[in-house]
Amino acid sequence: MSDYGGDRRPIALTGATIYTMDGAPIIGGTIVVAQGKIVAVGDRITLPPDCRMIDAQGTVITPGLIDAHCHLGIAGEGNGWAGEDFNEATNPVLPGLDVVDAIHPRDAALEEAWRSGVTTVMVAPGSANPIGGQCAVIKTKAASRVDDMLLRRMAGLKISFGENPRRIYGEQKKTPATRMGVAYLVREAFLKAREYLARQDAEDFRFDLNLEAIARVLRHEMPVRAHAHRADDIVTAIRLAREFDIELVVEHATEAHLIPDVLAKEEVPVVLGPLLTAKRKSEMRDRSWEAPYVLNQYGVPFAIMSDHPVLPSAFLPVYAGLTCRYGLPEDQALAAITSNAAKILGVDDRVGKLAPEMDADLVVWNEFPLSLQARPLYVMTDGVLTDLGED
Repeated sequence: MSDYGGDRRPIALTGATIYTMDGAPIIGGTIVVAQGKIVAVGDRITLPPDCRMIDAQGTVITPGLIDAHCHLGIAGEGNGWAGEDFNEATNPVLPGLDVVDAIHPRDAALEEAWRSGVTTVMVAPGSANPIGGQCAVIKTKAASRVDDMLLRRMAGLKISFGENPRRIYGEQKKTPATRMGVAYLVREAFLKAREYLARQDAEDFRFDLNLEAIARVLRHEMPVRAHAHRADDIVTAIRLAREFDIELVVEHATEAHLIPDVLAKEEVPVVLGPLLTAKRKSEMRDRSWEAPYVLNQYGVPFAIMSDHPVLPSAFLPVYAGLTCRYGLPEDQALAAITSNAAKILGVDDRVGKLAPEMDADLVVWNEFPLSLQARPLYVMTDGVLTDLGED
C-alpha cells in the first residue's frame, strides 16, 4: 500500500468513467485535484503544467462512499466488552453525551471501512436510551486524534423509540417500559429545553449541559435522528417533531415502505437499514428489500446504512447493490451511499459529489462499485491518494 501524501503537486486521474453524482457519468474523463480539493472534472480538461498524471483508463471513479449510520469507533472491533462505548444505559435521558468523546480513531473497523472505499461515516450513540446523545460525522482515514477526522460535530441528537429502550429500562422496573413512557420522556425533556431557552436572558439563568444539547435542536442547529423501526414509532417521531418544530431524520425506518405517503407529505428523510440481516426482533418482521424502491417511487429522500457492527461498514456497496435486484435504479442505489447520504447528513457542501471546490475524497474502482467483483484500487481522502495495490 503506497501513500502519496508527501507529493504536493496537483494530481490528474485520466481516462476513467467518472460518476460525479450530478448528471450522467463522464466516459473517458479526467479529474484534477490540488491542495485537498477537486479543481476540475470533465472530458476536456486543461491540465496544470506541474501535475502528476495517473492513467485511470478502464477504471471507475466515484465519490468516497458514505455510511449514514453506524457505530464505528465506539464498538471496538475485536475488543469485546472493553470496546463497547455506545450505550450509557444508566439514565434514560442523556442528551448532553457527545459521541466524539468515545470514538477510538485507531479502531480496526474504521481502517477496514476506509480501505473498502467508505471514506465518511455518521457515528451515532446506541439506542438503549430514549435520548442517547449527540452524533458526529467523521472521515474514516485514521488520524492521531478524532478531532482531526471530524467533518461535522453535533450532527444530530439521537432519540430512540420502540423495543430497545423499553427492554433496557423495563427490565429494571423503570420508566420507560412502554411506548407511552418513551414518548413521555422525550416530550418532557423537550418541554424543559423550551423553557430553558425562554429563560436564557434571565439574570438567574444557569447553563445545563443536557438542556443545551436539546436547545441546539430547537435552534435548528442540528436535527433529531430518531431510531424507529415500526410505522407507528415513525409516526410518533414525526408527531413530536411537529410539536416542537424541529428537523427530523428517521433512522432504520424498517416499516417506512408501509407509510411512504406520510413520509413524502411530511418531507421526512430516512436512513434505511440494516437490510442484509435476519428479522431478529418483532419490530423488524416486516423488513423488506423493496423498501428503497417504494420510497424512491414516492420521492422520499433516503440513504442506506450498515449499522456497523450489526453489518460491516466495509460492505456498504454490497447492501446498496442488492437493492437493485428489487427494482431500485443503479444511479439511485449509488446516490444512497454518496450524494443523498451527504445531503441527509448535512455535509453535501463537502462530500458526496465530484465537483470543483468539494473535498477531494474519491475512490478508483476496478469496475462499477455496486458489482460484487468491485474493489478499490486507490482511495483518496482530502487529496491524499493511496494505492491499495494487491492488498
